[in-house]
Amino acid sequence: MTQTAANRNSVFNIAVIVAALGYFVDIYDLLLFSIIRVPSLQDLGLSEVQIRDEGLFIINTQMMGLLIGGILWGVLADKKGRLSVLFASIIMYSLGNIANGFVQTVNQYAAVRFISGIGLAGELGAGITLVSELLHKDRRGIGTSLVAGIGLSGAVLAYFMKENFHWRTCYFIGGGLGFMLLFLRIKVAESGMFHHVKQSNIKKGNFLMFFNNANRFRRYLLSILIGLPTWFVIGILVSFSKEFAIQMDVQGTVDPGKAVMYAYVGISLGDIAVGLVSQLLKSRKKALFLFYGLTIIGMFWFFNLQGADTQEVYWACALLGFGTGFWAIFVTMAAEQFGTNLRATAATTVPNMVRGSLNLITLLFTGLQAYYGFIQSGVITAVVIMIITFISAALTAETFGKDLNYVEE
Repeated sequence: MTQTAANRNSVFNIAVIVAALGYFVDIYDLLLFSIIRVPSLQDLGLSEVQIRDEGLFIINTQMMGLLIGGILWGVLADKKGRLSVLFASIIMYSLGNIANGFVQTVNQYAAVRFISGIGLAGELGAGITLVSELLHKDRRGIGTSLVAGIGLSGAVLAYFMKENFHWRTCYFIGGGLGFMLLFLRIKVAESGMFHHVKQSNIKKGNFLMFFNNANRFRRYLLSILIGLPTWFVIGILVSFSKEFAIQMDVQGTVDPGKAVMYAYVGISLGDIAVGLVSQLLKSRKKALFLFYGLTIIGMFWFFNLQGADTQEVYWACALLGFGTGFWAIFVTMAAEQFGTNLRATAATTVPNMVRGSLNLITLLFTGLQAYYGFIQSGVITAVVIMIITFISAALTAETFGKDLNYVEE
């Protein structure tokens, strides 16, 4: 067996390891605000109500940066290469996180998180695309799940940094980790599939191609909608678990940072498990439906925590995290839905469209509060999202074992 063949058959090759570490740093930086939202905004002199409202504004601003960055980096990854994006994006978000350590106002905070969001948008999609194209088709599901499973544990590190360091120092640490990762990237090779397409005259990274063909647009839209529960759970339920707990008369004060940490331990384990389940069932969709079911159970538990203690809230967040631990599979499905000349654009824009959808989900959630209570608004929003997601998953094509060596005309 040649070295190349050996690498394609191993889920522990250098591309998988470096992609996993890259996503680890990405998640550390992406979730850091949710984890240190309360202490950082308290330090800036905000009241409890302002911490809730301005916190939602800042996280939505960050998600808008991710939405824009997803398109930018996705197009560049198909035009210039997967590795080029991995290098450029990590420099951008590392500098952004260092700048975050110096902010003095809410507007400065939001502006820097917007810039950091643009940088953070490039890491996962380009990494998943690279791993998907380098690994054998029978093993890429496990490889991408390992990338997500290991990477998502970056949120756990972020929580422990918050417990032991000042919030500004936590941002400096994130920036430093990013620059350390740059040295590891030097040893990673570019995708052979991309090299082949790069030398051709085929259109590459044309974002408008998702909209000029009905079949392609349908595949693209469904790829986004199947991932909606992930950021509703993290961006609303877990990030604002303290506010939900107050409304449900939970005994004690919930630490949102700790809730995020519990959720991401669950997500990390879920992402590894979903890859193995998908491999066992020989189906991406069956694994997805199984984890949707677990998410619904987690939601039911979360919305019925009246009078519980804080530890039960954290365990409910952990189950919600495990249930939404299908991040790797849904991004892998996005990569598998499209040809090599559009694959990175799809795999990079789709997860960031999901992250950006938090702005629309927030509008629904806050709009409902004009007519319903805080908890009831959360329940209605959850029901709407899960209905959309189930229908979308049912209409999505199965991609397990699909040959990826083709292009979109």
